[in-house]
Amino acid sequence: MWNEFNIKTFPAETAVFRDGVFCPELSTIGGTDINQEYTRPVHIIYVGEIAGERQLNININMPNQDVLVDVRIKNKKPAFLNIFIKNTGKNSACRGHILLENYSDLKYKCTAVHDAPATMIVLKTNLFAGKDSHSVLDGTAIIEHDCPDTDSDIAFSAMADVGAKIEFLPAQEINSVPNSADHSASIFTPTLAQIEYLRGAGLSKAEVNDTMRQAFMNDFSLF
Repeated sequence: MWNEFNIKTFPAETAVFRDGVFCPELSTIGGTDINQEYTRPVHIIYVGEIAGERQLNININMPNQDVLVDVRIKNKKPAFLNIFIKNTGKNSACRGHILLENYSDLKYKCTAVHDAPATMIVLKTNLFAGKDSHSVLDGTAIIEHDCPDTDSDIAFSAMADVGAKIEFLPAQEINSVPNSADHSASIFTPTLAQIEYLRGAGLSKAEVNDTMRQAFMNDFSLF
């Protein structure tokens, strides 16, 4: 996974999907329903190229469980990716890093449901929108009744090529008092100083653009 998709693995129970298809030969658990206690974190890896409709459901039913989600996909044909996360495990935490490369039409919808006290769902999405592409980023966080002390964060960041169109659709339904409940959306644009520095180092305009794109797409930290 590190060599092919630049995803660093670590001691964990894994559920791996390539091109939208579950890979049991690369996984140590049977899927994304967390119905038993694991002493190690659960690492869900969803990578490759997609087209058409794709669904990733993650159900965390066990207390005190750490779940890490890595999604790195691209599409060259129209695609819809729907990620649904439901956390019913008290004191369980789900942290997700989603990297999208869109060269066509992409709709991405993520829904994060807190259905137990003291749950965490933190999702960071980076989108690179290719030339003349159309991207819709739709995120909804739901904190149910009688689920206090939760931490919820859905963050969108995008970098756009020429002619790209991007729509952000954030929403929250908060029915209990959380520790935190955040939403954010931003567009990344290289500064003149960054561009001049790279051009001064001998890079061509195309190489500068590629370097800034790679830096943006790899701007992830696990914690």
